[in-house]
Amino acid sequence: MVWLPTLYARSLPGGPVERPAYEAMKAELLERIRTVPPLDGFLLDLHGAMFVQGMTDAEADLAQAIRDLVGPDCVISASMDLHGNVSDRLVGLVDLFTAYRTAPHIDTLETRQKACANLVRVLDEGLRVCRAWVPVPVLLPGERTSTEVDPGREVYASLRESDGLPEVLDASLWVGYVWADEPRSHATAVVTATDPDVAAREALRIGTNYWCARPAFGFCAPTGDVDWCIAQALQQDGNAIFISDSGDNPTAGGAGDVPFTIGHLLAAPPIATGVLTAIYASIPDAAAVLTCYAAGEGQTVSVSLGGKLDPIHAQPLPVTGEVWRLVRDDSVAGNIAVLRCGGLHIILTSRRKPYHLIKDFTALGLHPNDHKITVVKIGYLEPELRDCARAAFLALSPGAVNQAIPRLTYQHIQRPIYPLDNTFDATLEAKVFGNP
Repeated sequence: MVWLPTLYARSLPGGPVERPAYEAMKAELLERIRTVPPLDGFLLDLHGAMFVQGMTDAEADLAQAIRDLVGPDCVISASMDLHGNVSDRLVGLVDLFTAYRTAPHIDTLETRQKACANLVRVLDEGLRVCRAWVPVPVLLPGERTSTEVDPGREVYASLRESDGLPEVLDASLWVGYVWADEPRSHATAVVTATDPDVAAREALRIGTNYWCARPAFGFCAPTGDVDWCIAQALQQDGNAIFISDSGDNPTAGGAGDVPFTIGHLLAAPPIATGVLTAIYASIPDAAAVLTCYAAGEGQTVSVSLGGKLDPIHAQPLPVTGEVWRLVRDDSVAGNIAVLRCGGLHIILTSRRKPYHLIKDFTALGLHPNDHKITVVKIGYLEPELRDCARAAFLALSPGAVNQAIPRLTYQHIQRPIYPLDNTFDATLEAKVFGNP
């Protein structure tokens, strides 16, 4: 078996994909497929919630273009993030599905390996498979559907019941992406199997489990507004108290340059005076970074932070501080400056960068263990940060991915849907694609 690579493209999430950029990437992918011999199989590795300007189902559009090119007999296998929004059109175009089962995502490589293994198995054994698709009228954010706590942990553990059935190649559950206003934005169960009755039964079981568990889903950490989280953190013993600046989380699609929480940290007397120290990771502001570099380490600068990428949710925040550290040419962030204001170390980046790993901090001469509070623009903590944290709080901060879901101005999602609507009964149905 020969694997022929085509196109690999990725970006940190953050708002809509411009239509010309999407069309250019799609055209490049299709041209590369045309240059290879006729294909028996195709691996389609997607997130699943891409929003392209002027489109309502970008993944299905891409899958349709690929299917038109490779033909009906080529087996397409997709691996996806569990925060994808999966339409019936997409399920009709793709033969095999699998999705992450963990949030935080610690099974990304295993999911891709499974997508490859299933593809090889279907080709080697000549299997004919079908997919059962069950939409579930629930749309909850990742911060309320972590698989590290119940009921998310229990719901996803129940997928293993389907794994043990000889007819089933894969059972997947997507919780969806809550900040996308599209008809396909909802939870979805898909079971890929050799028997349509088994596929439909298992997909309905999984979808029903999720539907019934919906009232029990809560935030994965103690939650409150920014001032409450700061006050709680200051009351804790020891260092490495983490706060998630959830509303401006760039990995969820936020711009990352809302300085709201910085202002509130600097309003806390122990931090403002330097009696206690804190880290803020991070805020992208290329102009502020340039000012810091022009001044040099140890110099005092005044800059206006944020509000440039997301002026809807933020106003620039003027701050004055010491250029504490300069680090050039980070592979993600570009040039980085650490600005110390009182006891707060603000990490300024030229490009948006999430801080998920301890090495991201130590590369700047910082470590959460040495500081009372570390604020990260994230929702649930990634595993290394969770293991480091003495305690963790989730701040309901402003931004493009804020947690006030019922107050979002949806226009295109299908109603009723929980939690926007609370008093309705759902009758789940399975739609089967393929004919084994």
